[in-house]
Amino acid sequence: MKAIIITRPGDESVLELQDRPTPTPLTGQVLIQVRAAGVNRSDIHQRQGGYGTDPAGQIPGLEVAGTVVECGADVSRWQIGDAVCALINGGGYAEYVAVDARHCLPVPASLSFVEAASLPETVLTVWSTVFQWGQLSAGQNFLVHGGSSGIGVTAIQLAKALGARAYATAGSDEKCAACEQLGAVQCINYKTEDFEKVLADVGIHVILDMVGGDYTNKNLRLLATDGRLMFINAMQGADSPFHIPTLMQKRITVSGSMLKPRDADFKAALTAEVEEQVWPLVATGQLKPVVYQTLPLVEAAQAQTLMAAGNHIGKLMLRLD
Repeated sequence: MKAIIITRPGDESVLELQDRPTPTPLTGQVLIQVRAAGVNRSDIHQRQGGYGTDPAGQIPGLEVAGTVVECGADVSRWQIGDAVCALINGGGYAEYVAVDARHCLPVPASLSFVEAASLPETVLTVWSTVFQWGQLSAGQNFLVHGGSSGIGVTAIQLAKALGARAYATAGSDEKCAACEQLGAVQCINYKTEDFEKVLADVGIHVILDMVGGDYTNKNLRLLATDGRLMFINAMQGADSPFHIPTLMQKRITVSGSMLKPRDADFKAALTAEVEEQVWPLVATGQLKPVVYQTLPLVEAAQAQTLMAAGNHIGKLMLRLD
């Protein structure tokens, strides 16, 4: 099969299209012929060696959609020919990938393979962080930083669909307009306004932050009593001193999560809950994929360049024809 290989840690130029053996599905796995794959910042972090291991020889890619072409032993739900999308631990930038069958979701009838492949990583991350752990509920106020990112557009739509009031920050008026069209009550352009001042009187119950740095204390001051601050990244600073009395006075919970290293059983349970709770929202159009641009697999380096530039709204995708 053809696959994009990380030849050594480095910039986009280290990505190379090579021939690799087609995987054989193990017990409990299905083999997917990949039709589309999502591009995520985690792929860039992996390419740069950011996970503490040499990425040379690895195939990036955390989410795919395609057709089941082979089933391993003890797979009962899926059949050859089924259209599925899936969260994976890597290997998505390839023509075939073997996946834990429990981590697959049916491709909704209304979606293309590209649209379906844009959902698993963001939906499972948002559901586990904002709704399971952060316990966002109807009637509460929610703030997501990076509102126009893949995570952001998913979080805004899910919050609105489930009865919360979503607020967001983004880096341009165009991005803010897109967030508000998706359902945000208000999106603040952080380059021209101070989001803390704008939202000072709102009383936010849950914040999803991927920025860190000096956002941390602003977030704490914005949170209502018993508020929850959830981290999934720290792009502007991993070390954030904060004012402990603020946490004590408001009884704030500060936490965070990384989905990629969670074990297979956790991801299986999460996938099942997402199918039950979120997939019906896709069917009704309350959660829509937001695809910014789709490139062929051979242009994976260009896709990662676009990701790093940060001008996109929604997801960057790779297609395999």
